[in-house]
Amino acid sequence: MRLAMVSLGDAPARPALITNDRVHDIGKHLPDAPKTMIGIIEALDSLEDALTKLAAGPGDQALKDVRLHAPVPRPGKILALGLNYKDHAAEANMTLPEIQTWFSKMTTSTNGPYDGIDLPRVSTKLDYEAELGVIIGKRARHVTREQARDVIAGYVVANDVSVRDWQLRTSQFVVGKSFDTHCPFGPWITTADEIPDPQALRIGCTVNGEVRQDSSTSEMVFDVFQMIEHLSQAMTLEPGDLLITGTPAGVGAVSKPPRYLKAGDVVRVEIEKLGFIENKVVPEPL
Repeated sequence: MRLAMVSLGDAPARPALITNDRVHDIGKHLPDAPKTMIGIIEALDSLEDALTKLAAGPGDQALKDVRLHAPVPRPGKILALGLNYKDHAAEANMTLPEIQTWFSKMTTSTNGPYDGIDLPRVSTKLDYEAELGVIIGKRARHVTREQARDVIAGYVVANDVSVRDWQLRTSQFVVGKSFDTHCPFGPWITTADEIPDPQALRIGCTVNGEVRQDSSTSEMVFDVFQMIEHLSQAMTLEPGDLLITGTPAGVGAVSKPPRYLKAGDVVRVEIEKLGFIENKVVPEPL
C-alpha cells in the first residue's frame, strides 16, 4: 500500500492511503487510528486489515486535486550513506569502501516531493543525487541483517541535494548536505511488502527532461539490510527515521565540465515501483 501526507486547499496535511488515482482519508474513515504518520507507521501491523478494507472503497478525492507533502513531516533522524554505488565510485575514481560512511542531514532539510529546491544565496554549486529512501517502522537496536527486513515500514524516492563547495570544504559533510529544502522525498511510502527485493529497482534522475542518472539499486556496495544492521549497533533506529542509501553515477559534480543546477531547472528522480518526485530549483527567498 501507499501511505501519504496530503492536504486539500488550506487544510492541514493528513495521513492518507493512495490507491491508483484516488485518495482515502485515514482519519475520516478510521477515527481511532493515529493522527500522525509516525503513529500510523508504529501501528501498521494492527491497522493492516482496516487499511486494506479502506483501499477497496471509492476514495475521497482524486489524487490530482490534493497536495502531497513529505510523507514523514519531520523524521527523527535523516541518515545518508556516502559512496555506496559501484558505478558512482568508478566515475569518481574512488576505491570501493570497506566500511559504511554515514552522515546526517538535518531534519530542517525535509521537503515535499513536488516543492521547490532552494538555490542558496551563498553558492552556485548545487547538485542532485537520486537515492532510494528507507523508512524505519520499528525500534531497532542490535538487529542482525536477517532481522533488518522486519523493521522497515517502506520505501520512498529521495534526492540528496548537495551544496558541493560547502560539502567538500571540510571532512564533515553535514552542513553542505543540510541546507533548507535539500531533502525532498516521497511521493508516498510504499510499504515494504510491495517491494520484495529493494536491490533490484531501476533508479534514475533527469534534469529538464535530460537523463543524468540511469542505474539500478543492484549497484549498491552495501545493501539495505546491511545498513540497518550496521547503524543499529551504534544507535536506536526509530519509527519514521529516514535512511537514504547512496546515489549512482551521473551526478553533476563529476561531469566534465561540472553541471550544476540553476534556477528554473526541474529535477525528477524516479525509482521503479515507487513513483517519482519532481522539484523545481528556485532562488532562495530573501
